[in-house]
Amino acid sequence: MDKIRLLIAEDHQVVRRAFAAMLSLEPDIEVVAEAADGVEAVEKARARRPDVVLMDIQMPRMNGIAATRTIRQERPQTAVVVLTTYDTDDIVFDAIAAGAQAYLLKDAEEKEILETIRGVMRGETNMSARIATKVISEFRRMKAQTLPASIEGETVQLTEREESILALVAQGDGNKEIARKLDLAEGTVKNYVSRILDKLHARSRTELAIKAQGLLKR
Repeated sequence: MDKIRLLIAEDHQVVRRAFAAMLSLEPDIEVVAEAADGVEAVEKARARRPDVVLMDIQMPRMNGIAATRTIRQERPQTAVVVLTTYDTDDIVFDAIAAGAQAYLLKDAEEKEILETIRGVMRGETNMSARIATKVISEFRRMKAQTLPASIEGETVQLTEREESILALVAQGDGNKEIARKLDLAEGTVKNYVSRILDKLHARSRTELAIKAQGLLKR
């Protein structure tokens, strides 16, 4: 089985090296590059083609949100896991909108960080408890609003199957779980999710889940 190729973007050298040393001990993870700022993260993502980027937010030259957006635009197959001390609403939702698949705070336990890195490789998302609370609050806010007929002026039309898959994405199921529940091949689910992401102009499953709350029938 191929190892998960990991890039660590963190401006504090001691912290970055500590993460690199810890994660390198895992038999299924290979730290292929380290970056001290957002610009370097983008450059090394281009050169080293990681499967996952562990991304800090506040970094010099280019912050983690801008770096996430650039990496996801250039390499959508690369997953980004935000690992930061910042949990303000605007930073959380900007990171999700930029394409981050997971958002962890630096007080997360080693086990949770490892499970998240492995999970995003399976198409799953994860958030620290405080971040999940913020996302749930946003779900509720959007649910309370009048259901939008369109996104950014464009009418959204989903098939019945797409709506079923979107509902399961919204509750946090990964492709494997969705495939099992709907009796579909995992590859088929992946293709459906890609089409739904495109239709709803979402950059990640987390952003898709947020938008889903306002679109799905009550």
